[in-house]
Amino acid sequence: MSVKDYRDLIVWQKAMNLVETIYRTTKTFPREEIYGLTSQIRRAAISIPSNIAEGNGRHTTRDYVHFLGMAYGSVKEVETQVLISERLRYINSDRSGELVQMTTEIARLISGLVNSLNRKTSR
Repeated sequence: MSVKDYRDLIVWQKAMNLVETIYRTTKTFPREEIYGLTSQIRRAAISIPSNIAEGNGRHTTRDYVHFLGMAYGSVKEVETQVLISERLRYINSDRSGELVQMTTEIARLISGLVNSLNRKTSR
């Protein structure tokens, strides 16, 4: 089974859900964070589905895996920024836990996709 469109990928769909949740969550961040943490976490979140889509559009599996690696790095960046947000008391532990759970699942799905692509090319 090959994926014809990145929008069919569950990992991309979940990453899009994360972007929405991050935007809703950061709306309540202090105004002075608009160019700091708010901007940083939003950009990192946006880069996850963007890199998944860009990688899917590349011509080689090697390029695809490279972009998935960048998406994975952005997942960890978002996760860290969520934990920072909780420490600064911009979000409560329930919201932090929800977001970390989302990032953990996305990271797992990206790893699975990378492994699948690597197995396919090593045959």
